[in-house]
Amino acid sequence: MRAVLQRVTRAAVSVEGRVVAAIGPGLCILLGVGAGDTPAEAEELAQKVAQLRIFRDEAGLFNRSILDMGGEALVVSQFTLYADCRRGRRPSFTDAARPEVAEPLVERFCRALRAAGVPTQAGVFGAMMLVEIHNDGPVTILLDTADLHRPRRSKPGRPFDI
Repeated sequence: MRAVLQRVTRAAVSVEGRVVAAIGPGLCILLGVGAGDTPAEAEELAQKVAQLRIFRDEAGLFNRSILDMGGEALVVSQFTLYADCRRGRRPSFTDAARPEVAEPLVERFCRALRAAGVPTQAGVFGAMMLVEIHNDGPVTILLDTADLHRPRRSKPGRPFDI
């Protein structure tokens, strides 16, 4: 699974001109499900998102999670996160899960996020959605379950504290 986390002051999703979900401060999560993804990955990713420290503390450092700051989440399913653009000029989406597989995993992710204590709303799976995102910072983080257990290449330096 892939998730693009955008720290937001607010976010909303509209379908056919009607707002179907809206949040205040927290995270807008664009979520893609890949072929072969599992319920365990959906739950692991939700736990990672809930505990990821990407919100500022009193000193201005990234020391707070969405749980720590009492934020909300808006989850928007987005199969285009699995676009393969290596050949030609039109993306291929063969690495994305089929809708009948992806929809239950998106729902599982949302349930796991709620179970972790994050108030969570979602867009409409498969619908053409207008997503309004007020990115805070801007802070945008990419998570991929394929990378969560991969060892680091080397110990990273600390070019700056955030």
